Amino acid sequence: MTDFTRRQALLLTLAAGLPLVAGSGRAQAQSAAQRVTVALDWTVNTNHIGLFVARDKGFYREAGLEVDILPYSDTGAGTLVANRVADFGINGTISLFTQNAAGADLKGVYAVVQSETGRVVFNAARNKIKSPRSLDGLIYGGFGSAWENALISTIIRHDGGKGRFETVTLGTSAYEALANGSVDFTLEVATWEGVEAELKGVKQRSFVYADYGVPDEHTTLISSSEAYLQANPKPAADFVQATRRGYQFAVDSPDEAAALLIAANKDALTNPALIHASLKALIDGHYLRSQSGVIGTMDPAKMGAIGDYLFASGILRDADGKVLAQRPDFAKYFSNSTLG
Repeated sequence: MTDFTRRQALLLTLAAGLPLVAGSGRAQAQSAAQRVTVALDWTVNTNHIGLFVARDKGFYREAGLEVDILPYSDTGAGTLVANRVADFGINGTISLFTQNAAGADLKGVYAVVQSETGRVVFNAARNKIKSPRSLDGLIYGGFGSAWENALISTIIRHDGGKGRFETVTLGTSAYEALANGSVDFTLEVATWEGVEAELKGVKQRSFVYADYGVPDEHTTLISSSEAYLQANPKPAADFVQATRRGYQFAVDSPDEAAALLIAANKDALTNPALIHASLKALIDGHYLRSQSGVIGTMDPAKMGAIGDYLFASGILRDADGKVLAQRPDFAKYFSNSTLG
């Protein structure tokens, strides 16, 4: 977790020279400027919309904060946060749990989405794929994580199959491989790649994880470090609350929010139709705000269930790479206290 890439110099510059370990000098600067940095988990997309709305609508400024949204790097956001290069970062529940198990200082503080946005997807013309057990023996275009194999095996076995399939690690080129038939199925984010496929007229069918034995999860979170939260309780709470205000605005005023996101990222977001359609999917699917009106809050039962699944699957490993033999106290991995 401390092996930094060549992009580290850029991120350190953007973070204005913040040291990896907090000291009194940094605390004094934070007190004066209330400056906050947040790292993205991927290139800019609609999962990040609340951050840009809060910044560009002045919600952070009204809270007395100056927030810098750091560009996506090949150093993961969780690593940047755990090593105090960034104060907050976007990351997934799976990475939060796996990095914590390995000794990282990470704590979830905000649920960007209220339920799982991922799904198993395949071309609609594959008529022989009737249910997950039909995936036995087929080729999966994947991204190289242990989580994928455990997830897909669970889904297939839950449907009565053997959970055996061939994996080809392709990264994001898996979507092109799926389209041309080089692989039989892959995983995608329904509210992004799924929406993009629909806009292109690509016909797909899919399986939802939670329908086949995998606990639902908050796919995307905002995390900080316990060290930062303890040293900066007020700026931390102000940041989280202003961020929630940004996501609330996005749900209530999607057209304006989408326009703000596009305007702030003109070079990266060149397909406005995708942004608007993706945000609509996030809203209509009750991902950003649940049907009961919950926004930002992490469900303890949901967090515990996915943690137990990861532990039982042998995915959680310590700093030496050994599978954890004892269940961690997952409640220590997250807290809703900064939501007020």
